[in-house]
Amino acid sequence: PGASQDGCKHATMMEFSLKDLYAIQEIQAEERLFKLIVNSLCPVIFGHELVKAGLALALFGGSQKYADDKNRIPIRGDPHVLVVGDPGLGKSQMLQAVCNIAPRGVYVCGNTTTTSGLTVTLSKDSSSGDFALEAGALVLGDQGICGIDEFDKMGNQHQALLEAMEQQSISLAKAGVVCSLPARTSIVAAANPVGGHYNKAKTVSENLKMGSALLSRFDLVFILLDTPNEDHDHLLSEHVIAIRAGKQRTVSSATVARMNSQDPNTSVLEVVSDKPLSERLKVVPGETIDPIPHQLLRKYVGYARQYVYPRLSTDAAQILQNFYLELRKQSQWFNSSPITTRQLESLIRLTEARARLELREEATKEDAEDIVEIMKHSMLGTYSDEFGNLDFERSQHGSGMSNRSAAKRFISALNNIAERTYNNLFQFHQLRQIAKELNI
Repeated sequence: PGASQDGCKHATMMEFSLKDLYAIQEIQAEERLFKLIVNSLCPVIFGHELVKAGLALALFGGSQKYADDKNRIPIRGDPHVLVVGDPGLGKSQMLQAVCNIAPRGVYVCGNTTTTSGLTVTLSKDSSSGDFALEAGALVLGDQGICGIDEFDKMGNQHQALLEAMEQQSISLAKAGVVCSLPARTSIVAAANPVGGHYNKAKTVSENLKMGSALLSRFDLVFILLDTPNEDHDHLLSEHVIAIRAGKQRTVSSATVARMNSQDPNTSVLEVVSDKPLSERLKVVPGETIDPIPHQLLRKYVGYARQYVYPRLSTDAAQILQNFYLELRKQSQWFNSSPITTRQLESLIRLTEARARLELREEATKEDAEDIVEIMKHSMLGTYSDEFGNLDFERSQHGSGMSNRSAAKRFISALNNIAERTYNNLFQFHQLRQIAKELNI
C-alpha cells in the first residue's frame, strides 16, 4: 500500500518470504525498538548513540512528495548525514555498517573517486561508434544509500554532488547526449578535519575547507571530538578488550551518568528533557542487548521503505514548528540567518523516518521530540565555539568571521594602538570608533 505516494515503481522490489514477515513482525513488537536498532547498527563501536541514531534515520528515510505530480516539483524525502571528527573514532566503520544494512548501498572512498565515478560516464563503443552511459556511485545508489568516506579529500568533485543532493537527479550534456538520470539516494559522508584534529575555534566549513552550499544540504552534521574522560575511557577500553576477546560486553555499574545543572539563561538548543534520548539509547548497567543480525535488519529496512509512508500528526507538526520558530528568533538576536526553511524540511523528513523505523503510518509527538533532541545535538556541535558558547554567526554556511574571530581582531587592534600610543586605557567612544573602522 502507498506505492503511488512514493512515486517510485521500485525497480528492485524486495521479495519477502513468510519467515521474513514473521521476523519483521517480531522486530516491530520489540518494546524499545529504536534503542535496539541503534545498538544493532554497529555494535563494534562503543557509544556515539545519537550519531548512530542519525545514521539509522538516514537508513529508513522520509517520504518523497509529489513524485508523480507533473505540475509540482518533487520534494526529497532522503536525509543526508555528515560525520566529522578526530581520527580513530569509528566513523568509517559506522559508514560501512550503514551501507551493508541498506537494501541498496554503495560505498566509495573520496580520495580515489572522480566526478565521473560519482555521477555518470559517457563512453564510446569502439566497434559501433555509439555512445553509452555508465552509471556512477550516486546513480547506482538510487533509492538507497551512498556512503562517501574521506569526504574532505574529494577536491573539486564536491560540485557534482550539489544537484544530486537537493534535486535528486544528475543532468548530463556531453557529446550531443543530453539527459537527466535519477539519483534518489541518501548521502552519508564521513570526513576528517584539516590538520588531523577538529579545531573548535573554527567553523565546520573552515575545518573541512568545504563550500557552504554543500554543507547546508546535510540534514544532520555530527562533530565527534576525542576528549579525555575517565569514566568513558574506562568503558571504552573494557569494550575494546571484550570485542578482541570475542566476548559480549557487560556494562560496569561503577560508571554513573552525570547530568549538568540547568542554567536559567540556557539557549533552546541546550534545554534537556527529563530523560534525554542519549540516555534512553544507552545500554544501562546489567542490561544485555542481543543485536539484530544485519541480514535480518536489511529485510526490515527494505520492508519499511517499500510499504510504509508516514504522515505528520498535528501534535508533531506543532512541536517542529515551535522549535523552528524559536531557532529563527534566536538567530535574529545574532544578526545572522543560518536557520532557513531547509532546517524545517530536515526536521519533517527525520520525523517521518523516525515513524517509519517502527512501521507506523503516523509520526507522533514523541517522534518529533526525539528528532528535536537529535537536531539540537547536531546544531550544538556546529554552532558552539571552543568555550561551549552558542554563536549563530559560526554558521556551517560559509567560512565567514565568527564572533570569536571578530573579537580576536578587535583585541589585536587594541594591542597595536596601545603599543603605538603607550596608553593602555581607552574611552568607550574610542572603542566604538575602533570597532566601526574594523566593520565589527
